[in-house]
Amino acid sequence: MTRIGITGGIGSGKTYVCQLLKQRGIPIYHCDDEAKLLMTESPVIRKKLCKLIGNEAYNGQELNKPFIAQYLFASEDHANNINAIVHPVVRQDFLQWTKEQNSHIVAQECALLFESGFQDTVDFTIEVYAPQSLRIQRATQRDHVAPEHILARMAQQMDEEEKRRRADFCILNDGTTDLDAQLDLLLAQLNKEITQKTK
Repeated sequence: MTRIGITGGIGSGKTYVCQLLKQRGIPIYHCDDEAKLLMTESPVIRKKLCKLIGNEAYNGQELNKPFIAQYLFASEDHANNINAIVHPVVRQDFLQWTKEQNSHIVAQECALLFESGFQDTVDFTIEVYAPQSLRIQRATQRDHVAPEHILARMAQQMDEEEKRRRADFCILNDGTTDLDAQLDLLLAQLNKEITQKTK
């Protein structure tokens, strides 16, 4: 089995690219969605979050999202504290998930692929890239927020050019370049790499 990691900045369209890959029969593990689920369901995360920020982290069985967000966005150190609790559990969950898939290629969608060190859980990394102006336009329309809010979130993530440099492959999602053609080429290249490795 070959694992690929899909990343990209806010508004890059990585989720849409993942949908296209899923249509091609590739199972997708969405890190953000699974992290939210695990923060509610994992006893390990629950215990450590309560120890870190208090029992107010939960309302009964439900995650106290406003309280968590208030702590999370207060400082970079706070975000790192949360990530140090959540990321290891998500990592193990992804590795377990891969064992349950019946596919020779599986994919992980992860906005913080490089920042979290999750590139170590995959064989190839793919950056979905779009110009910043287009990313801002997409994100403001999707999230119904001001461009300044999107820029502030972008500033907290790794620079897109750095992600592009680190990635094994790049998919250009600028609204004009054919995504299907790029993905077909990408999968052909991946299958070629896989074949060479198994010889």
